[in-house]
Amino acid sequence: MSQKITIVEQILNANDQLALENRRRLDENSVFAINVMASPGAGKTSLILRTIEALVGRLRLGVVEGDTAPVTIDADKVSAQGVPAVQINTGGNCHLDAVMFQAALPQLDLSRLDLLIVENVGNLICPASFQLGTHCNVLIASVPEGDDKPYKYPNIYRGVEALIINKIDLLPYVPFDMDYFRRGVEMLNPGLSTFPLSCRTGEGLDAWTDWLEAQAGRREA
Repeated sequence: MSQKITIVEQILNANDQLALENRRRLDENSVFAINVMASPGAGKTSLILRTIEALVGRLRLGVVEGDTAPVTIDADKVSAQGVPAVQINTGGNCHLDAVMFQAALPQLDLSRLDLLIVENVGNLICPASFQLGTHCNVLIASVPEGDDKPYKYPNIYRGVEALIINKIDLLPYVPFDMDYFRRGVEMLNPGLSTFPLSCRTGEGLDAWTDWLEAQAGRREA
């Protein structure tokens, strides 16, 4: 085994240990946490804002925003809806990791939260390798990206518990074979919970938010 591979394995093992610590901290406070991943422009922030609109009053929410630059655009949008938000600047790194997430947790009053949404950096490769300690990994695929993404980026599709297919309102205008896409997903992650929706029109959002509320409710129970 080469030295490079050994070092990478050590980094990932250390990250996984910290992720377990993060999970314990969330569990101690009965907080259900999701890690939202997607390519840039797929609609991560739009989905989060729509989810907040639907679940405010039903769940107590918080958000952790990951970004490669020291900007607070997305966190400001969340805060404007009355939801506590923490911004993580990755310093140019293409993903969040357990260390960054651990540093963000003390900035939130977890005792006042039921659901914590983490917006990872827009990338379909790096985030798949780093656990944060959340309970559920969620991937957003959008119609304009094309129907071949499960075949090109299998690792991220294998490691998620829920899949959002966003921007379905564009299906009449964009060449996207839904059956081909779903076959690729099924080969990698059989039975994956999948939610076709449109953040713009609201179509399909109820199924997603009802599922998410049910998952958070199970954690509290």
